[in-house]
Amino acid sequence: MGMDLGMTRNLLSASAAALLLTACQASVATAPANLQAPQVAPVLATADAVDPHSFARPLEARVTHVSLDLGVDFAAKRVSGTATLDIDRRPDATEVVLDSKGYGVSRVTDGAGRPLEYRFGPEDKNLGKPFIIALRPDTRRLVITYTSAPNAEALQWLTPEQTAGKKQPFLFSQGQSIFNRSWIPTQDSPGIRQTWQARITVPAALTPVMTPPAPPNPATQGATRTFSFRMDKPVAPYLIAIAVGDLRFQPLGPRTGVWAEPVTLPAAARELEDTEKMVTAAEQLFGPYLWGRYDMIVLPPSFPFGGMENPTLTFLTPTFIAGDKSLTSLIAHELAHSWSGNLATNATWADFWLNEGTTTYAERRIVEAVYGPRVAAQQVALGIDAIDKALKQHGPADQRLAIDLKGRHPDDGLTDIAYEKGAAFLRMIEANVGRERFDAFLRGWFQRHAFQPVTSAMFLADLRQHLIRGDQALEAKLRLDEWVYQPGIPANAIPADPQAFAEVDAAVARFASGALPTAAWPRWNTDERLRFLNRLPRKSTRAQLDSLERTFGLNAIGNMEVKFAWLDLAVANRYDPAVPALTQFLTSQGRRKFVRPLIKALAADTAWGRPIAARIYPVARPIYHPMVTQELDQLKL
Repeated sequence: MGMDLGMTRNLLSASAAALLLTACQASVATAPANLQAPQVAPVLATADAVDPHSFARPLEARVTHVSLDLGVDFAAKRVSGTATLDIDRRPDATEVVLDSKGYGVSRVTDGAGRPLEYRFGPEDKNLGKPFIIALRPDTRRLVITYTSAPNAEALQWLTPEQTAGKKQPFLFSQGQSIFNRSWIPTQDSPGIRQTWQARITVPAALTPVMTPPAPPNPATQGATRTFSFRMDKPVAPYLIAIAVGDLRFQPLGPRTGVWAEPVTLPAAARELEDTEKMVTAAEQLFGPYLWGRYDMIVLPPSFPFGGMENPTLTFLTPTFIAGDKSLTSLIAHELAHSWSGNLATNATWADFWLNEGTTTYAERRIVEAVYGPRVAAQQVALGIDAIDKALKQHGPADQRLAIDLKGRHPDDGLTDIAYEKGAAFLRMIEANVGRERFDAFLRGWFQRHAFQPVTSAMFLADLRQHLIRGDQALEAKLRLDEWVYQPGIPANAIPADPQAFAEVDAAVARFASGALPTAAWPRWNTDERLRFLNRLPRKSTRAQLDSLERTFGLNAIGNMEVKFAWLDLAVANRYDPAVPALTQFLTSQGRRKFVRPLIKALAADTAWGRPIAARIYPVARPIYHPMVTQELDQLKL
C-alpha cells in the first residue's frame, strides 16, 4: 500500500512539484527579526518526504485549514459535529484523500452546501482507511458531518473516580503519531501543516482547553457552554489537542501559566515556577519564541507520556511533580519543542530524530542555563547510558537516525535512538566547531525552516551550506552520513564527563561489599539516585535489596522516576517485599515509560511475575490510554 501511494505521488507533474518547492524556498527568505508564520505552509515534493503513514496525496490536493464545531458527549464517549476543511488543489484534481480511523461520516458538502460524493478505501490495521472525497472543479472547502467512535485511539475518557479531583469526568487527546485521524477528519501527516480553529460545546460544569489565552465569556445555553479556540500558525496535525474537565488556571509569569484540576493546581504551580526563566533562556539560545504564550496543563495520571508539546499548551503528566523541581527537565524538553519539532517538523516519522534528538540536545542546553553545567553534564551521562541500553535492544536497521518505517507503525521509531543518539550527534558537532559557531547555525536552522516540514537530507544539506562551507577536513571529521544513515555510534562520539557521577559510580563499586551511600543519598539529586539504582547489578541478593529498601525507604519514595528505577530492579530480582509498592505504582498512573517495561518484564517471568501481572493489569487497564493497552493486551494477561 505504501508503495502504491508513493508511485502515485511520484507520477505527479514536475511543474506542480516545482511550484511547491519554490514556495518552500521563498518562505525561508523572511528576515528573522520579522519572521511570520505563513498562512499556507509548503509541502515537500522530494522522495524522502513521501509519508507512508498517510493516505493523503498532498501534491494533488491538501488541507490548509481545519475548523471544528464539536459537542462533547461524556455519556456516549463521543465527539460529534462538523469539520470544515479549506483545501489547496491542483486545477485538474478530481478528489482529495483524507485519513480516517473509526469515525463515522453522515454527510459531506462543499462550502455552498452542495453534497459531495465520498467513499472509504480498504482498511490497514495501523493506518485506518483512506477517506476519498470527489471534488467539483470549483471546490475549495469541505464540510464533513461526523461522529467519533467510543474507542477512538486518540481520546481517553475518564470517570470522576479516575481523576485527581474525583468529582467530574475528564477527556484528553493524544495525537502523536497518527492517532488524531481517529477523531479529526483531515490529512494526518506531519508534512501537511494546517492552521485550525474550534468551537467546543461541553457540559456547563466543565472547561475545555486547546490553546491560550483562556477563552473569555463562553456562550451558555441551558446545561452546556461553548468555547472558541484558534491556532493561526500552521502546525502538524498531530499537534491539535483537546482537554476537557474540572480545570482552573494559574499564571506563572507574563506569558506562562498552568491549567490543572483544582486539587492539583497548587503543587503544579510550585513545581513549574521556573518556566518563565526557561522561556527566556531558550530564546537566548535558539531565537525568539514565536508562539505568543507558553501555557501548560497537568492532566490526570493516566496521561501516557511525560509531556506532549502541543503548541502554546503543553500537556503534562502529574508524575513529574516531585516537590523539589528535580524532574522539571521535562518542562525544558517540551518547551524546546517550540523550536525543534513545532517550528521545524519532521516531514515523515522516518526522521523523528529531527524532532526528538534536536529537542533532547536543546533541553540540556536550557537546563544548563537555568540550573548549571553540573546538572546538564549528569543528564548527558544518563543519556549515554540510555544509548548503550537502546543499542542492545534494537537491531542495526533501527539504530540509524533516519529509520525505515514502511509497513510498520510509526511509534516503532519512538526509541532512545531518536532521542539520545540524535542529541549525541548534535553534541559531537558542537564539540568540533565550538559552541558559539554551532549555536549560530542552530538558530539559523530554526529560522530558515520555521513553520515548515524538514527531512534528514535537508538538515545535512543545511549543515554543509551554513556550517561546513566546503571545509573538507571538517566534513571528514564530523562523519555526518555515518551518524544519520548507519547503525551504531560513530567513533567520534563525545564521551560523558567522567566527573559527572564520580561519587555515585564509586558507591556502585562498593555495593558488592555491602556498603551503602547512607550519608550521600540524602544530598544526592534525582539524577544521582537514578544513576546509582540503574548501575546496580541486575542480579542482587535478597539481603542486598532488603538493605537498600530499609535504608532509603524506596518502596515509599515519592519521586516517580526514582521509584520506577527501584521497581525495575525489584522485578528483575523477584523481590516480593516490593510487590505492594509495584501494585500501587501500576494502578495509580498510566505513563507508558513506566507501565510498559514493568508489565512486560512481569509477563516474561512466567513462574513469578506473570501471575502478579495477571492480577494487576485488569485492575489498572481502565486508567491506561489506548496506545498503552493496545500493546499490553497482546500479552494476554
